[in-house]
Amino acid sequence: MPLDAREIARLRRIIAISEKLIATSPRLKRGRPSFNSPNGIKKISSKRTRRTGKELMEFRKELRAELKKGTSVAAIAKKHGVSTAYVYQL
Repeated sequence: MPLDAREIARLRRIIAISEKLIATSPRLKRGRPSFNSPNGIKKISSKRTRRTGKELMEFRKELRAELKKGTSVAAIAKKHGVSTAYVYQL
């Protein structure tokens, strides 16, 4: 099914617009993301760390104490860099 002149013109316009967008868009960096955000706040490392048994016991005690104070689970998770599900699990 051949395209008529109007469809070809629309396709050319779409191609021109997309080329313009590609030319003006900022180049994305490839590789690992930086650990500093643009506003200077330090991000939490994406590398997983495993706690030893002793550290885990201390962490659980700390979580329980914060929960008894009335701190929200979301705030605790954000503070310690863990998910809310992990806080509930412990």
